[in-house]
Amino acid sequence: MPITLVNPMNELAPQASAPARRLARLQGRNIALLDISKPGGSIFLDRIEYLLKERYGVASVIREMKPTFAKPAPVELIEILRRADAVIEALAD
Repeated sequence: MPITLVNPMNELAPQASAPARRLARLQGRNIALLDISKPGGSIFLDRIEYLLKERYGVASVIREMKPTFAKPAPVELIEILRRADAVIEALAD
């Protein structure tokens, strides 16, 4: 029986993309905080929310959570996040 060797590496050349547009300032902006549902994420985002409001004067904070960290965010959740000027995602353990 012949042996077939498979290369697990991606054979496509990566294409560079432009970085996300940065906000000039946070004051008066709407910021979404996304908890990916890993332990500790909400603690981190609680502190970020406090700092965004007290130090940077954001207008509002949208708090959302993914149903599970193991899968991509549902379309409905992405649509909610699109309402914000920027999104901060919490990755924690």
